[in-house]
Amino acid sequence: MTKTNLNHMDTELDIPEFNWQVRVYYEDTDAAGVVYHTNYLKYMERARTEWLRVAGYSQLTLAKDVQVVFVVANINVDFISPAKFDELLNVHSTIVTTSGSRLDFRQTITNQDKQMKCRGDIKIVCIDPGSFKPKRIPDDIKAKLCYDY
Repeated sequence: MTKTNLNHMDTELDIPEFNWQVRVYYEDTDAAGVVYHTNYLKYMERARTEWLRVAGYSQLTLAKDVQVVFVVANINVDFISPAKFDELLNVHSTIVTTSGSRLDFRQTITNQDKQMKCRGDIKIVCIDPGSFKPKRIPDDIKAKLCYDY
């Protein structure tokens, strides 16, 4: 993998994707028996949180010890086809661009047969938990998130 200077604004990245699996439970579905639309956002959020965990960071520790919190600033989601009860879904997450305080994710959700269920572009901003103002992502955290696991 080519190293990318992560300090430039809107750096385009070629980062390998992070994959996380989730099973659809009955509670995730609506009256029609398909995944309720907001649950796709929950799956994406969990995948990003697990990515942080695999990189060695917990959300609580980052907030308490490093004084950074990652928040969603924008979401654009396309619902392609419905996921159903008991399906095993794969949430694919990739950081596509980054700046000083921002990570832009592309996340897709597929089923076991690799059928696309949902895709989203999510803008994540690093903020100070006290002031709620944007804060530069610490270089060590950015480097770890942009590393091939």
